[in-house]
Amino acid sequence: MKKVLVFGTFDPLHRGHLDFFQQAKKLGNYLVAVAATDDKIRAEKSREPRQPEKERVEAIKNSDLTDAVILGEKSGEYSLINKIKPDIIAIGYDQQIPPALKKELKKYKIVKLKPYKSKIYKSSKLASSSSG
Repeated sequence: MKKVLVFGTFDPLHRGHLDFFQQAKKLGNYLVAVAATDDKIRAEKSREPRQPEKERVEAIKNSDLTDAVILGEKSGEYSLINKIKPDIIAIGYDQQIPPALKKELKKYKIVKLKPYKSKIYKSSKLASSSSG
């Protein structure tokens, strides 16, 4: 079994994310998605989550594109990666690997995925267009 791991806020889940899951799934045969906690969104994006973490996890599960969905941990991404032991970590076109993790992740194959209509389906663009 080839396990693929993705991370994201998925706040809210949109068509760009669904394409992200489809691309990641093609890299292996078991896809695990990790959704950021509400606290992680507050810390990294300096804003409140648009959708609560439990709803985001359920939305991902309901997409039927992932084999497992996990809520992120306070202990950080690296501890989760060690538990899941993926063959591949797929990252979005706009995601960056935190500098503190780059050295630790050298033992994993990391694949950067392509955008899906990035001028339309990007969470920050969707939020700004709906607030006007």
